[in-house]
Amino acid sequence: MSTRGDVVDLESLLAREGYHERPIAVLDLDAFDANAEDLARRAHGTPLRVASKSLRVRGLLERVLARPGYAGILAFTLPEALWLVEQGASDVVVAYPTAERGALRRLAMLPAALDAITLMVDETAQLDLILDAVADLESRLTEHPIRIALELDVSYAPLPGVRFGALRSPVRSPEQAVALAHQVQARAGLDLVGLMAYEGHIAGVTDGAPTPYGAAVRTMKRLSRPDIAARRAEAVAAVREIADLEFVNGGGTGSIESTAAEAAVTEIAAGSGLIGPGLFDRYRDFAPRPALLLGVSVVRRPAPGVATLLGGGWIASGVPAADRLPTIAHPAGLAFAPQEAAGEVQTPVVGAAAEGLRVGDTVWLRHAKAGEPAEHFASYLLVCGDEIVGFHPTYRGEGAVFL
Repeated sequence: MSTRGDVVDLESLLAREGYHERPIAVLDLDAFDANAEDLARRAHGTPLRVASKSLRVRGLLERVLARPGYAGILAFTLPEALWLVEQGASDVVVAYPTAERGALRRLAMLPAALDAITLMVDETAQLDLILDAVADLESRLTEHPIRIALELDVSYAPLPGVRFGALRSPVRSPEQAVALAHQVQARAGLDLVGLMAYEGHIAGVTDGAPTPYGAAVRTMKRLSRPDIAARRAEAVAAVREIADLEFVNGGGTGSIESTAAEAAVTEIAAGSGLIGPGLFDRYRDFAPRPALLLGVSVVRRPAPGVATLLGGGWIASGVPAADRLPTIAHPAGLAFAPQEAAGEVQTPVVGAAAEGLRVGDTVWLRHAKAGEPAEHFASYLLVCGDEIVGFHPTYRGEGAVFL
């Protein structure tokens, strides 16, 4: 679905099979599978843990986890992890700390969930909250302790006051990681099993622009990689003196090669590269195939050279900027009207192609991020080759909303 001919063929297929309603989300399984194969190739044998927030479709999680090279889920909330375990998942790491006491109590009461789910922490207050939430259930944790992983900050800080990377864990040095590891091991009912260190300033920052900014980003990434590798290796070695770590998680779709090169890393997180959203057009060293198209209807022609879409305002999270808007995939020659951009209920588009659009026509968009469209659709229509092969419900379509 990456070329004009692909989209024209898709529109013919949908019309022939009677899929006229819009908006519609279409998932190209051929592109999805090709992206999955390419991610595994880039990992050079290091297992990939699938980031669920980048899919939010249980059927797609199951599809990719059935492939060689993939093992386990990186979830975004504890309620999501509990739900996934109820559906059969057996290895789920929650990537972010939780303060949801009800979910913690549910975890403590389910031996299967205790064996399958790992919680993320980066300070002792989180440990105290976890144990306080389950204080009257301590006896249940004797045989099945709560599995814990530490998050190490690997942001790049070359100079005082200069920092590249997400504001995540306060644990930056190996000494801090060791101190927190001791705190975990000192608390009955907890078991330290893993460590995560996410280099978001490499994995999640686009670097393909042929501009001074793009060159600066590429330089920042090149300079930060040795710092990440050294600090991660030292922290992992030090924590392994205290606990028998089952996994060390790092990286993301944008850093697979450099993360896989580190001996200290046992698995890599990836998910967005399976979908190939709009933001991924701006990376230099890899190019996933666009797997998800969102079709919206033209419902107005308010002026010559203007067509108005119903909906389409699916703005991606992050720093507000033009790159958070959807990408207009088809027809070529369209742009968002600058005074409105992509709106919640209506989205005017302008440009040479707008004059040729008529009420009832479809404009195809790609979201800037991989998983967020699933919060707006109950299901994805699945296309394989030149056939419609079914649907997968999204989390939302299954009645599961977590954030």
